[in-house]
Amino acid sequence: MDAQGRGRAGGIDPADQWVFDPKTGSYELRLDEAGEPSAPAGTPTAPAARRTRPRPAPRPVPGQRSGAAGRRTGVGKSAGADRRRPKPKKRTGRKKALIWTGGTLAFVLVGGSVGAYLLYEHLNGNIDKVDVGIDNAAVTKGPVNILVIGTDKRSGKGNTGYGDDGSVGHADTTVLFHVSEDRSNATALSIPRDMITDIPDCPTKSGGTTKTIPGSRNVRFNESLGQEDRDPGCTWRTVEQLTGLKVTHFMMADFNAVKQLSSAVGGVEVCLGKDIDDPKSHLKLSKGRHEIQGEDALAFVRTRHSVGFESDLDRIKLQQQFLSSMIRKMKSGDTLTNPKKLYDLGDAATKSLTVDTGIDSVGKLASLGKELSKVNLKNITFATLPVIDNPADGKVHKTVVLDKAKADPLLAMVRQDVSLTEVKAKEKKAQEDADARQQALLQGPKAEPANVRVRVFNGSRRMGAAQEAVAWMQNSKGMTRTSNGGNATGGKTDKTVLEFAPNQADQARRLADAMGLPADALRQTGGDAPPKAEMKLTLGADFKGAGTPVSAPAPSKAPEGVQKIEADDENVCAK
Repeated sequence: MDAQGRGRAGGIDPADQWVFDPKTGSYELRLDEAGEPSAPAGTPTAPAARRTRPRPAPRPVPGQRSGAAGRRTGVGKSAGADRRRPKPKKRTGRKKALIWTGGTLAFVLVGGSVGAYLLYEHLNGNIDKVDVGIDNAAVTKGPVNILVIGTDKRSGKGNTGYGDDGSVGHADTTVLFHVSEDRSNATALSIPRDMITDIPDCPTKSGGTTKTIPGSRNVRFNESLGQEDRDPGCTWRTVEQLTGLKVTHFMMADFNAVKQLSSAVGGVEVCLGKDIDDPKSHLKLSKGRHEIQGEDALAFVRTRHSVGFESDLDRIKLQQQFLSSMIRKMKSGDTLTNPKKLYDLGDAATKSLTVDTGIDSVGKLASLGKELSKVNLKNITFATLPVIDNPADGKVHKTVVLDKAKADPLLAMVRQDVSLTEVKAKEKKAQEDADARQQALLQGPKAEPANVRVRVFNGSRRMGAAQEAVAWMQNSKGMTRTSNGGNATGGKTDKTVLEFAPNQADQARRLADAMGLPADALRQTGGDAPPKAEMKLTLGADFKGAGTPVSAPAPSKAPEGVQKIEADDENVCAK
């Protein structure tokens, strides 16, 4: 039996039935001698997988007859030689990238669970989906925000026996994984489950009908899922309201995922600063480093009564350590070059995975994985949304509330793609130079208001924002040559952006001055525009209203006291 408990027909490892095709840069099922693909035992075979590739017709040899006569004169031997598989071509950089990204759609989730998604085409049927009423494309321009949810669901195979059996599953662990627009950095922001917040009204689809579940005020964040039949779309909308970030997709998994995935990669290394013996999570480990998997891995990400102040915030630190180590293991050569591990990862992940309709297939998930894998591991930072004890609890602290003094600047950094990673001097200098070049766009002469030509598009979350901005520009700022372009083509966006040509720079500076646009909102194109061409202004979620500066520059460093872990740091130990 293999790691997932399935038999191996004829002693063949399912992973060994996948071979790399250098022409496509991807894996496919190996054909047996009869020309039939050998699907992994116990795995449903899709109709497409059962189709065989036709053998190429023999090439005619000059001066020779084909068919039976050809075989008598030795043509059959020549034709057979022609059918021999050509020598593999040397892998190009692009093909190497395809090998990497095809095996590393790794998104993780714990606290309940950890999800990592390496996908093969025949695993499509494993994926569950929920229509949350928002159908974004798998890959979009601009920043990407993946909402990763770990539910404490205690029903179904592998999820029982942890207390409170039969629980519908709440948002036990929630991580908002933000990837910057230029894919240079990423921030994984943990949201405490016991934080008191407001949950908005939530349209939920079920059985072909849509009903709106009323929102709730001053309740635990984890009630955004499961409570009152709320689906992941309710958590999605709660996170958007809380952070001001537009969620792109969600991924959700349960208890069983962390057990199967940690086993599939051959264990995940963790570090403890002291002995832990927690009878509630059943974690018993000595001080030092351990490679854990299965039940031990689940116990590690669930424990909290033997670390720190025994709070959910201390448990989040353990989860972030585990996630960082899991990502390092999955991106290691030991995993990427091992077909057995790749197969087990794909099978375990897709069986544990629930997603939105925008990424509900292998192809869509692979496209997303290729895009997100552009982020270097050293520029991924895990952080926790700052909170303080809830004053309403009195002496017994059961819940927390948002610490706005720290959360506001932290969220501003995430919204404006400012990395939380402590960069090296060389990288810092390069970033400072880039910032200086961007800031220089605001320096120079400004056009007269009447000469500003701009078409305004609404990509914010406010209905009528484009017309509001145009009316304000015309009536209050004298920019009479402005127009309303309607809704932005790409839908809602986090940040306001002004696109202009070099010969429109004076107009751009006038508009930026009037609206309070930061330097990073300006996008200058390469060539000059025609004399009466319009600039393009797309309003984002940071547009709060006409006359209000769009956004102040985000701080360059996270506030003191914000808990964070860098994904490539192997020296983190729980205390």
